[in-house]
Amino acid sequence: QVQLVESGGGLVQPGGSLRLSCAASGSIASINYMGWYRQAPGKQRELVATITTGGNTNTAGSVKGRFTIAADNAKKTVYLQMNSLKPEDTAVYYCKAYMRPRGLGKFDDYWGQGTQVTVSS
Repeated sequence: QVQLVESGGGLVQPGGSLRLSCAASGSIASINYMGWYRQAPGKQRELVATITTGGNTNTAGSVKGRFTIAADNAKKTVYLQMNSLKPEDTAVYYCKAYMRPRGLGKFDDYWGQGTQVTVSS
């Protein structure tokens, strides 16, 4: 069994910063990429940023220049540094990993439980 555990969410004032972490654990054979998605109330879940094990990143235009994704492959952990936060960044942030557990022959999406980020004065 594999799981993703997120941490680092919370309440922050506009212009502030937060750092999210997500660690993958369990019987994992291979990870292709990890990333962050978010879902605000009444809206669809959207991509924030992804990073491959090779270090290639993909970042949404709405957060580019403010958010930075990074990964520690040895620790199977992905980070999201969020700076210059705006009220519209308020959402539940979900970690996702595209990975293959040991004993299974295919890759699939695995999700964390989500962590709340609230930007408000």
